[in-house]
Amino acid sequence: QVQLVESGGGLVQAGGSLRLSCAASGRTSSRYVIGWFRQAPGKEREFVAGIRQSGEHTYYPDSVKGRFTISRDNAKSTVYLQMNSLKPEDTAVYYCSAVQGDYVGRSAYEYDYWGQGTQVTVSS
Repeated sequence: QVQLVESGGGLVQAGGSLRLSCAASGRTSSRYVIGWFRQAPGKEREFVAGIRQSGEHTYYPDSVKGRFTISRDNAKSTVYLQMNSLKPEDTAVYYCSAVQGDYVGRSAYEYDYWGQGTQVTVSS
């Protein structure tokens, strides 16, 4: 089992940047795929980035590709989401999630563990 805690959200102007962190507890956290999702009011939870165990393989939807970068430091049991060129439509609660194994799914139901979420608000 793994516990996840997100941090780093906040209010930023359009075009700005934020870096989210996801701290994972447990000595075996490196054995989990980590995904970042977001959910805006009235919308479904949306996949925004995923990273395999080693950190060498990352995945993004077209909506954030080239703007968001996911990375992980397994020694610190932490995964990061660097978000650049933010747009008002990026406003949402951002969640990190984990699933044991090395397959990066793009649907929320494929992940077993979730953090509490952190709010990101991008003003125009």
